[in-house]
Amino acid sequence: MNTELFIARRIYKGDKKNEKRVSSPAIKIAIAGIALGLAVMIAAVCIVVGFKKEVRAKVVGFGSHIQITNFDNNNSYDHQPISFSDTLAETLRETPNVRHIESFITKPGIIKTDEDFQGVVLKGVPADYEWTFFKKNLTEGRIIQPNDTAGGNQAIVSKNIADKLRLKLGDSFITYFVQDPVRARKFEIVGIYSTHFEDYDKLYVITDIGVLRKLSGWDEDMVSGIEILVVDYDRLDQTTQNLFIEMYTYRDRLDNQLYTRSIKDINPNIFNWLSLLDMNVWIIIILMLAVSGFTMISGLLIIILERTNMIGILKAIGARDFSIRKVFLYLSAFLIGQGMLWGNLIGLSICLIQRYFYIAKLNPATYYLSAVPIDLNPLYIVLINIGTLVVSLLMMIAPSFLVAKIAPAKSIRFE
Repeated sequence: MNTELFIARRIYKGDKKNEKRVSSPAIKIAIAGIALGLAVMIAAVCIVVGFKKEVRAKVVGFGSHIQITNFDNNNSYDHQPISFSDTLAETLRETPNVRHIESFITKPGIIKTDEDFQGVVLKGVPADYEWTFFKKNLTEGRIIQPNDTAGGNQAIVSKNIADKLRLKLGDSFITYFVQDPVRARKFEIVGIYSTHFEDYDKLYVITDIGVLRKLSGWDEDMVSGIEILVVDYDRLDQTTQNLFIEMYTYRDRLDNQLYTRSIKDINPNIFNWLSLLDMNVWIIIILMLAVSGFTMISGLLIIILERTNMIGILKAIGARDFSIRKVFLYLSAFLIGQGMLWGNLIGLSICLIQRYFYIAKLNPATYYLSAVPIDLNPLYIVLINIGTLVVSLLMMIAPSFLVAKIAPAKSIRFE
């Protein structure tokens, strides 16, 4: 029989008839500190992970995980063409961690209406384009049907552009392309999307790749670049490096050298900003663990003082200091467990309410999202619980040494 565990249980539960359980206000505050700290940590991790995933998904939706373009390209959207052959496509598909490949053409233009004008970038996409992102963010209409010439030049515009130019679903607009000579094309709006990512919403118009290829006078195999989606985002850097080495030595039929970049390289400011969020989470976790730990230290010291008489009796009958310390460490574990139970209940309830009812709203112009995102990752929640339990118990070891300072002769008479 584990005597120390038995005594700790009796102290924690109390005697049904005479002896009351541990219930002083300081102990309740200690339990509340654990619960509040754990709830804040769970909410913070779920929010930050959700925020990073949502913002990253939007950036990837517009530009894929990896882009391969002409090595001689500048930073403009009017790229030098490369040749996208079947051989190159097969090479890319055989690369580990590659899920999907697609070509694209981008071309700057100016949309002119009777009342206003707007500079945009038209992105031409092929029939095998991955439409999941735009289908998710469509507010009206449908996606375009590449190679379908029966309905004219189809286009998807953002709600941002449509509102600025007073356009609606089914309207047509003329886009002018600054080249020699200047050309114009008429497009019909078949869909309107809104991602709340203003940097891209105010810029991109999605259309058929064939329209832009004809405008540029390119051959059928010529494109602005190749977009690649990966299976595992955590292996993105390694996949990019492998493709960079392979494409560096490759030459297409136009004798172009190809340049491989990940979405992190294309948008360093956004991804550096997202990386800083990890530091914020660690600061919150450290602060909450410190607060929870110190409240529990205070609680344990109060319990030891309240049980001075019991400690003296145990010492008088031969109990060693180590055994008595174990009693109070077991008791601390019970109290920490009670606090963690409430902390999980509160933290997960907050996260679930926000996930399904979107109570907390955000300004999309600032945060790129209309509501606080939540990502409930069971692994992170389990790790937070384990970390809280381990750190809290380790912090209990030092105050438990106070037991050795208590003398039996004086403590038995202690009231």
